Amino acid sequence: MSWGIELWDQFDNLEKHTQWGIDILEKYIKFVKERTEIELSYAKQLRNLAKKYQPKKNSKEEEEYRYTACKAFLSTLNEMNDYAGQHEVISENMTSHITVELARYVQELKQERKSYFHDGRKAQQHIEICWKQLESSKRRFERDCKEADRAQQYFEKMDADINVTKADVEKARQQAQVRHQMAEDSRADYSSILQKFNHEQHEYYHTHIPNIFQKIQEMEERRILRIGESMKTYAEVDRQVIPIIGKCLDEIVKAAESIDQKNDSQLVIEAYKSGFEPPGDIEFEDYTQPMKRTVSDNSLSNSRGEGKPELKFGGKSKGKLWPFIKKNKGAAPEDFSNLPPEQRRKKLQQKVDELNKEIQKEMDQRDAITKMKDVYLKNPQMGDPASLDHKLTEVSQNIEKLQLEAQKFEAWLAEVEGRLPARGDQARRQSGMYEAQNPTTVNNCAQDRESPDGSYTEEQSQESEVKVLATDFDDEFDDEEPLPAIGTCKALYTFEGQNEGTLSVLEGETLYVIEEDKGDGWTRIRRNEEEGYVPTSYVEVYLDKNAKGAKTYI
Repeated sequence: MSWGIELWDQFDNLEKHTQWGIDILEKYIKFVKERTEIELSYAKQLRNLAKKYQPKKNSKEEEEYRYTACKAFLSTLNEMNDYAGQHEVISENMTSHITVELARYVQELKQERKSYFHDGRKAQQHIEICWKQLESSKRRFERDCKEADRAQQYFEKMDADINVTKADVEKARQQAQVRHQMAEDSRADYSSILQKFNHEQHEYYHTHIPNIFQKIQEMEERRILRIGESMKTYAEVDRQVIPIIGKCLDEIVKAAESIDQKNDSQLVIEAYKSGFEPPGDIEFEDYTQPMKRTVSDNSLSNSRGEGKPELKFGGKSKGKLWPFIKKNKGAAPEDFSNLPPEQRRKKLQQKVDELNKEIQKEMDQRDAITKMKDVYLKNPQMGDPASLDHKLTEVSQNIEKLQLEAQKFEAWLAEVEGRLPARGDQARRQSGMYEAQNPTTVNNCAQDRESPDGSYTEEQSQESEVKVLATDFDDEFDDEEPLPAIGTCKALYTFEGQNEGTLSVLEGETLYVIEEDKGDGWTRIRRNEEEGYVPTSYVEVYLDKNAKGAKTYI
């Protein structure tokens, strides 16, 4: 099966067919290109969809994602991002492995096809020229033969006429001989050109055209094979991402299976539990005899503790039906006293944690500035140490402000939890200025009490029950027995303890450690009879593993 043999006379049709093949290839390239654009558009839409339903930071939606069902939905959104990424991979691979490669191949194919058909037209033109030469020599031979016949007839006519002179007869004979010689020459030339044309024609139809058509056939078969390989690649690109897409779907199923309805129900309890006891039975009010109604011991007004005086109401019973009474609306107070006890405790605890994080952040910044200042002192060419004083003072003021704020919320939290807001070692180590700057913080926050409608009111008569002065706790702290040393430490930098509760140290000084850093950035040390706190980052601690209270590090 050879185009050169079977289609020797179909030059124009082969030219059209090969052009159609290139058009088909370009059509397939366009199809794949549009598919890649669809994949990119689909991936973009999936990502936008996942982003649209992502919870906004610091919003109520973010709190809702504590529930397992919402967590599963969030996992689904994250997996949709990965799912979209696989469609982007499909687009990239199809572009690089199919579109780009085929576009380059089409350009090469066009050049190759152009070369083959150029050779074919050149051979065609050559055989046409040979044919024209043959036709020209044939017509010349035919014309010369006719002229020789006419000259011969004219000579014979002149020779037979008795009235013609001998000279005229001789002239006619010579003319006939010339014409006859010209005919013989034309015949020889025609014979030579005919032989040459037959040779060229044989070469054209049996050698040149078959070779050119064979190359065109091979080119066309390579094109067909190439488009088939591209279709296989098209399928493989899709097949390669199927396992990853399957994993994405498996993760979505796994997230769905992790939904725990019991856990979500418990979270609802934790979110909305008020901490109040249900109201007791309403006593029968006998209007036939004068009497004063008292509030049930189980009512809301007595839920603060047994030590509070029993409240009495005249007329209708207020406070017993607190779940059915609308709560006061307006701006929420700073101490969250408008919330039920359990919810108030959670809000206060959350606020305390946030303040502690901010305090730690400011302390880290202060330590960094202090170290930078120390570097400037040792290497003045790197910077002016005095330029950091303003920033260091500002950070220290921020720390003191945050510590006072944290103490205020800790006092409110202690009140809600039913304990006195006694200042422990951690509060003392955070700042030695609480007592001097804010001695009345606890007093102010301890005046709030619950009202029958679920909110809180101030009761001045109960103020003396929770009012505690900071100096009382200082005395209690001073009466404690000295703590045993649990190791030693070496001062890496000089620290000037200006606040109460801190201890000044010199660089290189060795001191005793009596309490480790509990996560607040301070270590408690002793020098002779002096005790106080220094920043943990300023000392290198060597703990005695056998000492009582020392932690064991593995």
